Amino acid sequence: MSLAADIVVALVALLHVYFLILEMFLWDKPLGMKTFRLTQERARDTKVLAANQGLYNGFLAAGLAWGLWQGAFGFQIKLFFLACVLVAGVFGAATVNRRILFVQALPAALGIALLWLA
Repeated sequence: MSLAADIVVALVALLHVYFLILEMFLWDKPLGMKTFRLTQERARDTKVLAANQGLYNGFLAAGLAWGLWQGAFGFQIKLFFLACVLVAGVFGAATVNRRILFVQALPAALGIALLWLA
């Protein structure tokens, strides 16, 4: 079960690296605009805000990677950063788009459950 938990934690971390790339570098490019359903004008006007958000996603990914690097001693680190991801996902689903619940919050919740079962 520990291996399954670590795989999910790694996948959540990789998701957040992907979010970082989308928000910091691809926000006003075709893939970013399509992903976030943006017009060229809206993407231009919100680019700096998106980059800031992307940076925070990078911190979440780094925290999860740090927890993985700690091995068995990283339980609390992984739990903390997964909880941060879960809260951010629930908030995003409530305020921005329901899809965030499934893309961000659900994987984090699965990771938390697997960590507790491991």
